[in-house]
Amino acid sequence: MNDRLASMHRCHPDSIKAERIAGFLFNAVLIAISIAYIIIASLKDWTLIPGWIAIGLFIFTLVWYTWVTPVLSYRTFGFKVSEEELELRSGWIWLTDTIVPMTRVQHVELERGPLLRKYGLAEVKVVTAAKTHVIMALESDEAEKLKQQIGELAKVVEHDE
Repeated sequence: MNDRLASMHRCHPDSIKAERIAGFLFNAVLIAISIAYIIIASLKDWTLIPGWIAIGLFIFTLVWYTWVTPVLSYRTFGFKVSEEELELRSGWIWLTDTIVPMTRVQHVELERGPLLRKYGLAEVKVVTAAKTHVIMALESDEAEKLKQQIGELAKVVEHDE
């Protein structure tokens, strides 16, 4: 798998930073809610055990989604575009190798959330009747070109039939 993944296009290295910030913010909110529960529970004489369990779990997920998952996602994701198909590879436990025929592409979207915009990145979403396939965190210019390329290839292949 690594040889084949090496020949594919990869997402931008700044995607790791954006994913880390998103994971940190999400889990920080959950930890804050757990701390609020502990404070309220101590004032109301409720049991504190659920709050401490939640804090422990959310600290674990904070570490997992801030340090482990972003690096694994970056290392295991790749894509390749040809005239006939789009190939996507991802996963580190469950390996996914998806081939999307250009004849099945309904439309292509470009998404730039606040964290991706901060790093000049965007995601390309390829929509078929069955599923939306995401090409993660590319530089904005590259993502725009890829969106146009996939859109044109999908139209050309459809007209040939």
